[in-house]
Amino acid sequence: MTSDQPEHARTGSETLRTGSEPAPTGTDVVLEARGVTKHFPLRRTARDLFARERRSVHAVDDVSLRLRRGTVTALVGESGSGKSTVARLLAQLYPLTSGEIRLGGEPVAAGRGGSFRRYVRRVQLIFQDPFASLNPVHTVRYHLTRALKIHGRAGNGKAELEENLAALLGRVQLTPPQQFLDKFPHELSGGQRQRVAIARALGADPQVLLADEPVSMLDVSIRLGVLNLLRDLKERLHLAILYITHDIASARYFADTTLVMYAGRIVEGGDSERVTQHPAHPYTQLLIASAPDPDRIAADEDQEETGTGEPPSLITPPAGCRFHPRCPQAMERCRTELPPRFDLPQGQWAACWLYEGAAANGTEPVAVRTVAKEATR
Repeated sequence: MTSDQPEHARTGSETLRTGSEPAPTGTDVVLEARGVTKHFPLRRTARDLFARERRSVHAVDDVSLRLRRGTVTALVGESGSGKSTVARLLAQLYPLTSGEIRLGGEPVAAGRGGSFRRYVRRVQLIFQDPFASLNPVHTVRYHLTRALKIHGRAGNGKAELEENLAALLGRVQLTPPQQFLDKFPHELSGGQRQRVAIARALGADPQVLLADEPVSMLDVSIRLGVLNLLRDLKERLHLAILYITHDIASARYFADTTLVMYAGRIVEGGDSERVTQHPAHPYTQLLIASAPDPDRIAADEDQEETGTGEPPSLITPPAGCRFHPRCPQAMERCRTELPPRFDLPQGQWAACWLYEGAAANGTEPVAVRTVAKEATR
């Protein structure tokens, strides 16, 4: 934060938090998903008229995760794996096919109207493209004022409103605020637009931020600044952040916990350092091995590929493990049986049949250790 940010910005009966409050413990679970599933029905065609079941896209299947105060959880996977759908389910923008979402330990079904507004006061979504998420015909002042008024945080009178607007821009390091308040989105850089989108989310004084690839649309040179801003907000405001990305390297830098998603299912999870440096699931190893590394180019010419092929169709997903058509370690069992979660040493886990015996005695199969070593070289 900069020195231009006011220490306090009163909003009626509430005060915008400045980080001076006692920090909740890192074990406080704010938002939890239990067995969340989302299937999108396909439009019926002439061929489907006599079908017994309507076809659907299995976008998310049986996803469970917990978001804790003061921590960042990364959800990593390639495009089409269902990451953004998970964010929209947690934001209550899509109805669940099955499963349960808990906020503060209580089951919630936000619906619309007042119940939805109460929910989004605590859970805010930051979209991937800041230019698309901001109305191009309105100024920064309009966007932030509207957020404050909707959530009852605009204050009493014009002076308090201006103070609160300045506080929001100060939090996202857009100072002096007078330089930005009356600008339109097209007059800002990509990084500045994303900071305005973050400030708008903070206008609700949320406990949870769902950041859907918040830096993927930004220039490489300014991505680190936005990630550092989110980290600062997490620490000052004790936020729980879900960071969605396809870049597993940034997950290692930014997140405390990393979950890896493939074809609608979470296949691995654990401490970010452990998952990125000692990947257990063959898909995680493939993700890390696919990152450009000039030191690995010569060695890769003489090595077998760690995975080939394309992601499966989510209309007719493969039986068993969904990664088995691309997995170099696939066994016959992988083609027919869905692997459960196997707990591994140091809090790591993987949904892979290779770990069925190893999970019991705390070791890794030799074949997997070898692939993981090559993937992280």
